[in-house]
Amino acid sequence: MMLPEAGDLMEATDETKMRTYGNFRRPESPGIGTLGTIGTAVVFIGILGLILLMTVHQLIAAGVWTVAVLVVLGLMMFKDSHGRSGLQRLANRAGWSRTKSRSQHLYRAGVLGRTGWGTFQLPGLLAQTKLTEHHDSYNRPFAVLETPSVGHYSIVIGCEPDGASLVDQHQIDSWVAAWGDWLAGLGHELGIVAAAVTVETAPDTGARLRREVTGRIDPNAPELAKTMLNQVMDTYPVGSAQVRAWVSLTFNGRTYAGRKRTADDVARDLAARLPGLTQTLAATGAGPARPVDAQTLCEIVRVAYDPAAATLIDDVHASGHSPKLSWNDIGPAATQTGWDHYRHDGAFSRTWEMTSAPRGEVFSSVLTRLLSPHGDIDRKRVTIIYRPLDSAKAAHTVETDKRNADFRIGSSNRPSARALTSARSAASTAAEEAKGAGLVDFGILITATVTDADRMPDARAAIDNLAATARLIIRPVYGSQDSAFAACLPLGLVLQSHLRIPVEIRDAL
Repeated sequence: MMLPEAGDLMEATDETKMRTYGNFRRPESPGIGTLGTIGTAVVFIGILGLILLMTVHQLIAAGVWTVAVLVVLGLMMFKDSHGRSGLQRLANRAGWSRTKSRSQHLYRAGVLGRTGWGTFQLPGLLAQTKLTEHHDSYNRPFAVLETPSVGHYSIVIGCEPDGASLVDQHQIDSWVAAWGDWLAGLGHELGIVAAAVTVETAPDTGARLRREVTGRIDPNAPELAKTMLNQVMDTYPVGSAQVRAWVSLTFNGRTYAGRKRTADDVARDLAARLPGLTQTLAATGAGPARPVDAQTLCEIVRVAYDPAAATLIDDVHASGHSPKLSWNDIGPAATQTGWDHYRHDGAFSRTWEMTSAPRGEVFSSVLTRLLSPHGDIDRKRVTIIYRPLDSAKAAHTVETDKRNADFRIGSSNRPSARALTSARSAASTAAEEAKGAGLVDFGILITATVTDADRMPDARAAIDNLAATARLIIRPVYGSQDSAFAACLPLGLVLQSHLRIPVEIRDAL
Protein backbone atom coordinates (compact mmCIF):
# COMPACT_ATOMS: atom_id res chain seq x y z
CA MET A 1 0.00 0.00 0.00
CA MET A 2 1.38 3.37 -1.02
CA LEU A 3 1.25 6.19 1.50
CA PRO A 4 -0.25 9.42 0.20
CA GLU A 5 1.88 12.44 -0.30
CA ALA A 6 2.07 15.04 2.46
CA GLY A 7 0.18 17.48 0.30
CA ASP A 8 -2.64 14.96 -0.16
CA LEU A 9 -2.91 14.52 3.60
CA MET A 10 -3.11 18.27 4.05
CA GLU A 11 -5.86 18.60 1.45
CA ALA A 12 -7.88 15.79 3.01
CA THR A 13 -7.52 17.35 6.44
CA ASP A 14 -8.62 20.75 5.14
CA GLU A 15 -11.67 19.27 3.41
CA THR A 16 -12.87 17.38 6.49
CA LYS A 17 -12.10 20.11 9.00
CA MET A 18 -15.13 21.91 10.42
CA ARG A 19 -15.21 25.62 9.71
CA THR A 20 -15.23 27.76 12.85
CA TYR A 21 -16.33 31.33 13.53
CA GLY A 22 -15.55 33.86 16.21
CA ASN A 23 -13.57 37.01 17.01
CA PHE A 24 -16.65 38.75 18.39
CA ARG A 25 -15.52 41.78 20.32
CA ARG A 26 -16.98 44.83 22.00
CA PRO A 27 -15.15 48.11 21.25
CA GLU A 28 -13.63 49.68 24.35
CA SER A 29 -13.06 53.35 25.09
CA PRO A 30 -9.58 54.52 26.13
CA GLY A 31 -8.91 55.47 29.72
CA ILE A 32 -7.17 54.61 32.96
CA GLY A 33 -7.60 50.93 33.72
CA THR A 34 -11.24 49.91 33.35
CA LEU A 35 -12.64 53.40 33.85
CA GLY A 36 -12.95 54.32 30.21
CA THR A 37 -13.17 57.84 28.83
CA ILE A 38 -15.89 59.15 31.14
CA GLY A 39 -14.32 57.59 34.23
CA THR A 40 -10.95 59.08 33.39
CA ALA A 41 -12.57 62.47 32.89
CA VAL A 42 -14.20 62.15 36.33
CA VAL A 43 -10.77 61.46 37.86
CA PHE A 44 -9.19 64.57 36.31
CA ILE A 45 -12.20 66.75 37.17
CA GLY A 46 -12.06 65.47 40.74
CA ILE A 47 -8.35 66.24 41.08
CA LEU A 48 -8.80 69.68 39.53
CA GLY A 49 -11.74 70.49 41.81
CA LEU A 50 -9.82 69.32 44.86
CA ILE A 51 -6.84 71.52 43.97
CA LEU A 52 -9.08 74.56 43.52
CA LEU A 53 -10.86 73.98 46.85
CA MET A 54 -7.56 73.49 48.69
CA THR A 55 -6.23 76.66 47.12
CA VAL A 56 -9.05 78.75 48.63
CA HIS A 57 -8.73 76.86 51.96
CA GLN A 58 -12.17 75.24 51.76
CA LEU A 59 -11.18 72.11 53.68
CA ILE A 60 -14.68 70.91 54.51
CA ALA A 61 -15.87 71.38 50.93
CA ALA A 62 -12.72 69.64 49.69
CA GLY A 63 -13.48 66.65 51.93
CA VAL A 64 -17.08 66.44 50.72
CA TRP A 65 -15.92 66.79 47.12
CA THR A 66 -13.36 64.01 47.56
CA VAL A 67 -15.91 61.65 49.10
CA ALA A 68 -18.41 62.35 46.29
CA VAL A 69 -15.81 61.72 43.58
CA LEU A 70 -14.68 58.49 45.25
CA VAL A 71 -18.27 57.26 45.51
CA VAL A 72 -18.91 57.95 41.82
CA LEU A 73 -15.64 56.26 40.82
CA GLY A 74 -16.47 53.29 43.01
CA LEU A 75 -19.86 52.88 41.35
CA MET A 76 -18.21 53.06 37.94
CA MET A 77 -15.32 50.71 38.68
CA PHE A 78 -17.07 47.78 40.37
CA LYS A 79 -18.98 45.79 37.76
CA ASP A 80 -20.99 42.59 37.92
CA SER A 81 -20.50 39.45 35.86
CA HIS A 82 -22.43 41.02 32.97
CA GLY A 83 -20.19 44.09 32.77
CA ARG A 84 -22.76 46.49 34.24
CA SER A 85 -21.38 49.06 36.65
CA GLY A 86 -23.00 50.06 39.91
CA LEU A 87 -23.91 53.40 38.39
CA GLN A 88 -25.84 51.69 35.62
CA ARG A 89 -27.72 49.49 38.07
CA LEU A 90 -28.51 52.49 40.26
CA ALA A 91 -29.85 54.43 37.26
CA ASN A 92 -31.93 51.41 36.25
CA ARG A 93 -33.48 51.16 39.71
CA ALA A 94 -34.21 54.88 39.78
CA GLY A 95 -35.93 54.68 36.40
CA TRP A 96 -38.03 51.72 37.52
CA SER A 97 -39.09 53.53 40.72
CA ARG A 98 -40.11 56.54 38.64
CA THR A 99 -42.12 54.30 36.32
CA LYS A 100 -44.00 52.64 39.19
CA SER A 101 -44.70 55.94 40.95
CA ARG A 102 -46.42 57.18 37.80
CA SER A 103 -48.24 53.85 37.25
CA GLN A 104 -46.68 53.62 33.81
CA HIS A 105 -46.12 49.89 34.30
CA LEU A 106 -49.89 49.31 34.04
CA TYR A 107 -51.92 49.33 30.81
CA ARG A 108 -55.65 48.96 30.33
CA ALA A 109 -57.43 49.04 26.97
CA GLY A 110 -61.01 48.77 25.81
CA VAL A 111 -63.75 50.45 27.84
CA LEU A 112 -61.36 50.72 30.81
CA GLY A 113 -58.62 52.38 28.82
CA ARG A 114 -57.58 55.98 29.36
CA THR A 115 -56.65 56.63 25.72
CA GLY A 116 -58.52 55.58 22.61
CA TRP A 117 -61.67 54.67 24.53
CA GLY A 118 -63.17 51.44 23.31
CA THR A 119 -60.12 50.42 21.24
CA PHE A 120 -57.31 47.97 21.93
CA GLN A 121 -54.30 50.07 21.05
CA LEU A 122 -50.83 48.57 21.32
CA PRO A 123 -48.98 49.58 24.50
CA GLY A 124 -45.60 51.17 25.12
CA LEU A 125 -43.27 51.87 22.22
CA LEU A 126 -45.85 50.57 19.72
CA ALA A 127 -48.60 52.98 20.77
CA GLN A 128 -47.79 55.64 18.15
CA THR A 129 -46.85 53.30 15.30
CA LYS A 130 -48.81 53.37 12.05
CA LEU A 131 -49.29 50.50 9.60
CA THR A 132 -49.87 50.89 5.88
CA GLU A 133 -49.85 48.46 2.97
CA HIS A 134 -48.27 48.92 -0.46
CA HIS A 135 -47.21 46.82 -3.45
CA ASP A 136 -43.68 46.19 -4.69
CA SER A 137 -42.40 45.86 -8.26
CA TYR A 138 -43.72 42.28 -8.43
CA ASN A 139 -47.16 43.49 -7.29
CA ARG A 140 -46.76 41.71 -3.96
CA PRO A 141 -48.40 43.43 -0.98
CA PHE A 142 -46.08 44.43 1.83
CA ALA A 143 -46.64 46.22 5.12
CA VAL A 144 -44.74 49.34 6.16
CA LEU A 145 -44.62 50.10 9.88
CA GLU A 146 -43.94 53.75 10.69
CA THR A 147 -42.56 54.87 14.05
CA PRO A 148 -43.13 58.64 14.03
CA SER A 149 -41.27 59.36 17.27
CA VAL A 150 -37.92 58.40 15.71
CA GLY A 151 -38.76 58.65 12.00
CA HIS A 152 -38.19 54.97 11.21
CA TYR A 153 -39.96 52.77 8.65
CA SER A 154 -39.83 48.98 8.88
CA ILE A 155 -40.69 46.15 6.51
CA VAL A 156 -40.95 42.46 7.37
CA ILE A 157 -39.97 39.55 5.15
CA GLY A 158 -41.37 36.09 5.89
CA CYS A 159 -38.95 33.18 5.41
CA GLU A 160 -39.15 29.40 5.39
CA PRO A 161 -35.65 28.22 6.39
CA ASP A 162 -34.48 25.04 4.74
CA GLY A 163 -32.92 23.67 7.93
CA ALA A 164 -29.59 21.90 8.33
CA SER A 165 -30.86 18.31 8.67
CA LEU A 166 -29.33 15.92 6.12
CA VAL A 167 -27.47 18.82 4.50
CA ASP A 168 -23.79 18.57 3.58
CA GLN A 169 -21.40 20.69 5.60
CA HIS A 170 -20.08 22.53 2.55
CA GLN A 171 -23.65 23.63 1.75
CA ILE A 172 -24.06 24.96 5.28
CA ASP A 173 -20.77 26.83 4.96
CA SER A 174 -22.01 28.34 1.71
CA TRP A 175 -25.20 29.50 3.40
CA VAL A 176 -23.25 31.10 6.24
CA ALA A 177 -20.94 32.86 3.77
CA ALA A 178 -23.93 34.11 1.77
CA TRP A 179 -25.55 35.38 4.97
CA GLY A 180 -22.36 37.26 5.83
CA ASP A 181 -22.33 38.80 2.37
CA TRP A 182 -26.00 39.76 2.73
CA LEU A 183 -25.32 41.51 6.03
CA ALA A 184 -22.28 43.25 4.60
CA GLY A 185 -24.38 44.41 1.65
CA LEU A 186 -26.84 46.07 4.01
CA GLY A 187 -24.12 48.57 4.84
CA HIS A 188 -24.45 49.89 1.28
CA GLU A 189 -28.25 50.15 1.41
CA LEU A 190 -29.45 53.75 1.48
CA GLY A 191 -30.94 54.75 4.82
CA ILE A 192 -30.65 51.35 6.51
CA VAL A 193 -30.76 51.61 10.31
CA ALA A 194 -31.01 48.03 11.53
CA ALA A 195 -31.98 44.51 10.56
CA ALA A 196 -33.34 41.73 12.74
CA VAL A 197 -33.98 38.01 12.40
CA THR A 198 -36.77 36.56 14.53
CA VAL A 199 -37.30 32.82 14.95
CA GLU A 200 -40.48 31.83 16.79
CA THR A 201 -41.44 28.38 18.03
CA ALA A 202 -45.00 27.72 19.21
CA PRO A 203 -47.41 24.79 19.57
CA ASP A 204 -49.04 23.74 16.32
CA THR A 205 -52.82 23.93 16.52
CA GLY A 206 -53.25 21.41 13.70
CA ALA A 207 -55.50 23.71 11.66
CA ARG A 208 -53.01 23.96 8.80
CA LEU A 209 -52.65 20.17 8.58
CA ARG A 210 -56.42 19.68 8.69
CA ARG A 211 -56.93 22.30 5.97
CA GLU A 212 -54.28 20.69 3.75
CA VAL A 213 -55.51 17.14 4.18
CA THR A 214 -59.21 17.96 3.93
CA GLY A 215 -58.71 19.75 0.65
CA ARG A 216 -56.99 16.70 -0.86
CA ILE A 217 -59.35 13.91 0.25
CA ASP A 218 -61.08 12.20 -2.63
CA PRO A 219 -64.82 11.82 -1.96
CA ASN A 220 -64.67 8.39 -3.61
CA ALA A 221 -61.81 7.15 -1.43
CA PRO A 222 -62.32 4.02 0.71
CA GLU A 223 -63.71 4.52 4.19
CA LEU A 224 -60.61 2.92 5.71
CA ALA A 225 -58.38 5.53 4.09
CA LYS A 226 -60.65 8.37 5.23
CA THR A 227 -60.70 7.01 8.78
CA MET A 228 -56.91 6.78 8.82
CA LEU A 229 -56.54 10.37 7.60
CA ASN A 230 -58.98 11.61 10.22
CA GLN A 231 -56.96 9.87 12.92
CA VAL A 232 -53.78 11.45 11.57
CA MET A 233 -55.37 14.91 11.67
CA ASP A 234 -56.49 14.35 15.27
CA THR A 235 -53.31 12.83 16.70
CA TYR A 236 -50.38 14.16 14.66
CA PRO A 237 -50.51 17.82 15.83
CA VAL A 238 -50.41 16.74 19.50
CA GLY A 239 -47.01 17.72 20.87
CA SER A 240 -45.75 19.10 17.57
CA ALA A 241 -44.34 22.59 17.20
CA GLN A 242 -44.52 25.29 14.59
CA VAL A 243 -41.34 27.16 13.64
CA ARG A 244 -41.56 30.47 11.81
CA ALA A 245 -38.89 33.00 10.85
CA TRP A 246 -38.95 36.62 9.75
CA VAL A 247 -36.39 39.19 8.69
CA SER A 248 -37.24 42.82 9.48
CA LEU A 249 -35.45 45.81 7.98
CA THR A 250 -35.63 49.32 9.42
CA PHE A 251 -34.91 52.42 7.34
CA ASN A 252 -34.49 56.07 8.19
CA GLY A 253 -37.20 58.36 6.90
CA ARG A 254 -34.81 61.24 6.24
CA THR A 255 -32.66 61.94 3.23
CA TYR A 256 -28.96 62.77 3.34
CA ALA A 257 -29.93 66.44 3.20
CA GLY A 258 -31.91 66.00 6.43
CA ARG A 259 -35.32 66.43 4.86
CA LYS A 260 -38.12 64.23 6.18
CA ARG A 261 -39.81 61.99 3.65
CA THR A 262 -43.45 61.00 3.75
CA ALA A 263 -44.64 57.42 4.15
CA ASP A 264 -45.59 57.25 0.45
CA ASP A 265 -42.11 58.38 -0.61
CA VAL A 266 -40.47 55.75 1.57
CA ALA A 267 -42.90 53.08 0.35
CA ARG A 268 -42.12 53.84 -3.30
CA ASP A 269 -38.41 53.59 -2.57
CA LEU A 270 -38.79 50.29 -0.72
CA ALA A 271 -41.10 48.86 -3.41
CA ALA A 272 -38.26 49.08 -5.92
CA ARG A 273 -35.63 47.62 -3.56
CA LEU A 274 -37.68 44.86 -1.96
CA PRO A 275 -37.46 42.31 -4.84
CA GLY A 276 -33.66 42.41 -4.76
CA LEU A 277 -33.57 41.98 -0.99
CA THR A 278 -35.87 38.96 -1.07
CA GLN A 279 -34.03 37.28 -3.94
CA THR A 280 -30.62 37.52 -2.28
CA LEU A 281 -32.06 36.05 0.93
CA ALA A 282 -32.79 32.76 -0.85
CA ALA A 283 -29.05 32.04 -1.17
CA THR A 284 -28.59 32.26 2.60
CA GLY A 285 -30.72 29.21 3.37
CA ALA A 286 -33.74 31.31 4.30
CA GLY A 287 -35.86 29.49 1.74
CA PRO A 288 -38.64 31.26 -0.17
CA ALA A 289 -38.73 34.85 1.07
CA ARG A 290 -41.84 36.96 0.62
CA PRO A 291 -42.81 40.31 2.12
CA VAL A 292 -45.38 40.17 4.91
CA ASP A 293 -48.64 41.99 4.22
CA ALA A 294 -50.49 44.12 6.75
CA GLN A 295 -53.07 41.47 7.69
CA THR A 296 -50.43 38.83 8.40
CA LEU A 297 -48.41 41.26 10.50
CA CYS A 298 -51.53 42.09 12.53
CA GLU A 299 -52.06 38.38 13.17
CA ILE A 300 -48.45 37.94 14.33
CA VAL A 301 -48.69 40.76 16.85
CA ARG A 302 -52.18 39.75 18.01
CA VAL A 303 -51.07 36.19 18.79
CA ALA A 304 -47.89 37.40 20.51
CA TYR A 305 -49.86 39.44 23.05
CA ASP A 306 -52.68 36.89 23.37
CA PRO A 307 -51.50 33.34 22.54
CA ALA A 308 -55.04 32.01 22.97
CA ALA A 309 -56.03 33.87 19.79
CA ALA A 310 -53.83 31.56 17.68
CA THR A 311 -56.45 28.81 17.66
CA LEU A 312 -59.22 31.23 16.67
CA ILE A 313 -57.18 32.71 13.82
CA ASP A 314 -56.24 29.26 12.51
CA ASP A 315 -59.87 28.17 12.63
CA VAL A 316 -60.89 31.20 10.57
CA HIS A 317 -58.23 30.40 7.98
CA ALA A 318 -59.34 26.75 7.97
CA SER A 319 -62.88 27.85 7.09
CA GLY A 320 -61.55 29.53 3.96
CA HIS A 321 -61.82 33.08 5.25
CA SER A 322 -59.33 35.66 6.44
CA PRO A 323 -59.70 37.54 9.75
CA LYS A 324 -60.06 41.28 9.35
CA LEU A 325 -57.79 42.80 11.95
CA SER A 326 -56.99 46.47 12.40
CA TRP A 327 -53.68 47.76 13.71
CA ASN A 328 -55.51 49.88 16.29
CA ASP A 329 -57.41 46.88 17.70
CA ILE A 330 -54.82 44.10 18.00
CA GLY A 331 -53.34 45.16 21.31
CA PRO A 332 -53.89 43.39 24.63
CA ALA A 333 -56.78 44.18 26.93
CA ALA A 334 -54.45 44.61 29.91
CA THR A 335 -50.75 44.36 30.68
CA GLN A 336 -48.68 44.68 33.82
CA THR A 337 -44.93 45.10 33.71
CA GLY A 338 -42.89 43.67 36.56
CA TRP A 339 -39.25 44.07 37.43
CA ASP A 340 -38.34 40.78 35.76
CA HIS A 341 -41.51 39.65 33.95
CA TYR A 342 -44.34 40.89 31.73
CA ARG A 343 -47.99 39.87 32.05
CA HIS A 344 -50.19 40.40 28.99
CA ASP A 345 -53.75 39.16 28.79
CA GLY A 346 -53.66 35.47 29.78
CA ALA A 347 -49.93 34.91 29.33
CA PHE A 348 -46.71 35.56 31.21
CA SER A 349 -43.44 36.42 29.47
CA ARG A 350 -39.85 37.10 30.36
CA THR A 351 -37.23 38.57 28.06
CA TRP A 352 -33.46 38.15 28.30
CA GLU A 353 -30.70 40.10 26.57
CA MET A 354 -27.27 38.95 25.51
CA THR A 355 -24.50 40.61 27.51
CA SER A 356 -21.57 38.72 26.04
CA ALA A 357 -21.09 36.94 22.73
CA PRO A 358 -19.50 33.48 22.60
CA ARG A 359 -15.82 33.57 23.44
CA GLY A 360 -13.37 31.69 21.34
CA GLU A 361 -14.34 29.74 18.26
CA VAL A 362 -17.81 28.33 17.58
CA PHE A 363 -19.40 26.21 14.88
CA SER A 364 -22.25 27.19 12.59
CA SER A 365 -24.63 25.07 14.70
CA VAL A 366 -24.01 27.03 17.90
CA LEU A 367 -27.59 28.38 18.04
CA THR A 368 -29.37 25.18 17.01
CA ARG A 369 -30.69 24.15 20.42
CA LEU A 370 -31.56 27.72 21.37
CA LEU A 371 -33.73 28.08 18.27
CA SER A 372 -35.38 24.67 18.62
CA PRO A 373 -38.74 24.14 20.37
CA HIS A 374 -38.74 23.30 24.07
CA GLY A 375 -41.43 21.49 26.02
CA ASP A 376 -41.31 23.81 29.04
CA ILE A 377 -41.97 26.94 26.96
CA ASP A 378 -45.29 27.54 25.21
CA ARG A 379 -44.01 30.21 22.86
CA LYS A 380 -40.39 31.25 22.36
CA ARG A 381 -38.90 34.02 20.23
CA VAL A 382 -35.21 34.59 19.56
CA THR A 383 -34.40 37.85 17.82
CA ILE A 384 -30.92 38.67 16.55
CA ILE A 385 -30.59 42.41 15.96
CA TYR A 386 -27.98 43.71 13.51
CA ARG A 387 -26.85 47.28 13.03
CA PRO A 388 -24.75 47.38 9.82
CA LEU A 389 -22.12 50.08 9.60
CA ASP A 390 -21.22 51.81 6.36
CA SER A 391 -17.67 51.46 5.07
CA ALA A 392 -16.52 54.87 6.32
CA LYS A 393 -17.85 54.38 9.86
CA ALA A 394 -16.63 50.79 9.96
CA ALA A 395 -13.07 51.83 9.12
CA HIS A 396 -13.13 54.55 11.78
CA THR A 397 -14.56 52.16 14.37
CA VAL A 398 -12.00 49.38 13.90
CA GLU A 399 -9.05 51.76 13.76
CA THR A 400 -10.19 53.55 16.91
CA ASP A 401 -10.68 50.24 18.67
CA LYS A 402 -7.20 49.11 17.61
CA ARG A 403 -5.61 52.32 18.92
CA ASN A 404 -7.48 51.98 22.22
CA ALA A 405 -6.32 48.37 22.63
CA ASP A 406 -2.72 49.37 21.88
CA PHE A 407 -3.02 52.24 24.35
CA ARG A 408 -4.04 49.86 27.12
CA ILE A 409 -0.97 47.72 26.47
CA GLY A 410 1.39 50.68 26.23
CA SER A 411 0.08 52.30 29.42
CA SER A 412 1.08 49.30 31.56
CA ASN A 413 4.49 47.83 32.23
CA ARG A 414 2.98 44.36 32.64
CA PRO A 415 -0.16 44.13 30.50
CA SER A 416 -2.57 41.34 31.36
CA ALA A 417 -3.20 38.35 29.14
CA ARG A 418 -6.73 39.63 28.50
CA ALA A 419 -5.33 42.97 27.27
CA LEU A 420 -2.88 41.21 24.94
CA THR A 421 -5.64 38.97 23.55
CA SER A 422 -7.89 41.99 23.05
CA ALA A 423 -5.15 43.80 21.13
CA ARG A 424 -4.61 40.83 18.83
CA SER A 425 -8.36 40.54 18.24
CA ALA A 426 -8.63 44.27 17.45
CA ALA A 427 -5.72 44.04 15.01
CA SER A 428 -7.30 41.03 13.30
CA THR A 429 -10.64 42.84 12.95
CA ALA A 430 -8.95 45.92 11.49
CA ALA A 431 -7.03 43.78 8.99
CA GLU A 432 -10.19 41.98 7.84
CA GLU A 433 -12.06 45.26 7.45
CA ALA A 434 -9.18 46.67 5.38
CA LYS A 435 -9.54 43.68 3.04
CA GLY A 436 -13.21 44.55 2.42
CA ALA A 437 -15.09 42.70 5.15
CA GLY A 438 -18.20 44.34 6.57
CA LEU A 439 -18.69 45.37 10.18
CA VAL A 440 -21.97 44.76 12.00
CA ASP A 441 -23.04 45.41 15.58
CA PHE A 442 -25.37 42.72 16.88
CA GLY A 443 -27.33 41.72 19.95
CA ILE A 444 -29.78 38.98 20.91
CA LEU A 445 -33.13 39.11 22.70
CA ILE A 446 -34.91 35.97 23.94
CA THR A 447 -38.56 35.93 25.00
CA ALA A 448 -40.20 32.98 26.70
CA THR A 449 -43.99 32.95 27.09
CA VAL A 450 -46.11 30.57 29.19
CA THR A 451 -49.83 30.55 29.87
CA ASP A 452 -49.48 29.59 33.55
CA ALA A 453 -47.45 31.60 36.06
CA ASP A 454 -46.46 28.40 37.87
CA ARG A 455 -44.54 27.27 34.79
CA MET A 456 -42.35 30.38 34.64
CA PRO A 457 -39.56 28.88 36.85
CA ASP A 458 -39.31 25.93 34.44
CA ALA A 459 -39.16 28.33 31.49
CA ARG A 460 -36.39 30.34 33.16
CA ALA A 461 -34.37 27.21 33.79
CA ALA A 462 -34.88 26.07 30.20
CA ILE A 463 -33.67 29.40 28.76
CA ASP A 464 -30.61 29.38 31.03
CA ASN A 465 -29.68 25.89 29.84
CA LEU A 466 -30.31 26.70 26.17
CA ALA A 467 -28.21 29.87 26.39
CA ALA A 468 -25.37 27.85 27.93
CA THR A 469 -25.39 25.46 24.95
CA ALA A 470 -25.12 28.51 22.67
CA ARG A 471 -22.23 29.84 24.80
CA LEU A 472 -24.13 33.08 25.40
CA ILE A 473 -24.13 35.09 28.61
CA ILE A 474 -27.62 36.49 29.12
CA ARG A 475 -29.50 38.42 31.79
CA PRO A 476 -33.15 39.44 32.17
CA VAL A 477 -34.02 42.93 30.96
CA TYR A 478 -34.79 44.23 34.42
CA GLY A 479 -37.19 47.16 34.61
CA SER A 480 -37.92 47.24 30.86
CA GLN A 481 -39.68 43.98 30.16
CA ASP A 482 -42.49 45.60 28.15
CA SER A 483 -40.08 47.42 25.80
CA ALA A 484 -37.90 44.34 25.38
CA PHE A 485 -40.99 42.23 24.59
CA ALA A 486 -41.97 44.67 21.82
CA ALA A 487 -38.40 44.78 20.47
CA CYS A 488 -38.32 40.98 20.26
CA LEU A 489 -41.31 41.00 17.89
CA PRO A 490 -40.59 41.08 14.13
CA LEU A 491 -41.42 44.78 13.87
CA GLY A 492 -38.00 46.36 13.40
CA LEU A 493 -37.94 48.44 16.59
CA VAL A 494 -34.53 49.94 17.35
CA LEU A 495 -34.27 50.35 21.11
CA GLN A 496 -31.16 52.55 20.93
CA SER A 497 -33.23 55.25 19.26
CA HIS A 498 -35.70 55.32 22.17
CA LEU A 499 -33.19 55.67 25.01
CA ARG A 500 -33.18 58.79 27.16
CA ILE A 501 -29.41 58.40 27.65
CA PRO A 502 -27.44 57.77 24.42
CA VAL A 503 -26.10 54.23 24.23
CA GLU A 504 -22.49 55.45 23.89
CA ILE A 505 -22.67 57.33 27.21
CA ARG A 506 -24.59 54.52 28.90
CA ASP A 507 -21.95 51.92 27.95
CA ALA A 508 -19.13 54.20 29.06
CA LEU A 509 -20.53 54.69 32.58
